Amino acid sequence: MRWILPLLLAIGVAAPARAASEWAVKDGSVQVKAHADEQGRAVVRASIEIAAPPSVVFGVILDCGRAARMSPGVKRCRVVSRAADGSEVREHTVKWGFFLPALQSRSRLSLQPDREIRFTCIGGDIRACDGFWRLEPLDGGMRTRVTYDLWATAPYAAPAGLVSSLMRRTVPQSLAALRRECEGG
Repeated sequence: MRWILPLLLAIGVAAPARAASEWAVKDGSVQVKAHADEQGRAVVRASIEIAAPPSVVFGVILDCGRAARMSPGVKRCRVVSRAADGSEVREHTVKWGFFLPALQSRSRLSLQPDREIRFTCIGGDIRACDGFWRLEPLDGGMRTRVTYDLWATAPYAAPAGLVSSLMRRTVPQSLAALRRECEGG
């Protein structure tokens, strides 16, 4: 669920500018706000609190082996390269449904260990995306507030109703799955 969530959101979220309404979802402790901006890009902000230290959350977000368990539609995640500065290039394959083609995305990640993961789409089917995962220690570092921020364009236009439905379902599901993985549940 690393920058995989950005991929998922980029695929399903970005609608034409006509879908510029903003909405918020609160599912337990998962909070999500999303809207389409004037360029038709999806803009998403989500947050959740997790009963695990930032180092644990950071590791889970970056674990490609857990991607399919945490993000609907993810079929494959792999690290393409790692640089000396700690940055990475990752590739994801996502298949949303029987009638939709599998999509590929390549992202560059810059890492600030246990604090932040910044990502930018650099290739594949997603035309553009940019965002971050920010980890804030709580309760002396025993808990973590995770903030996820994204803007993205989809490889194809989607009706606003479909986009809203997908976001209302997948973002809370993915963040709740991140919490389960981090808390060992």
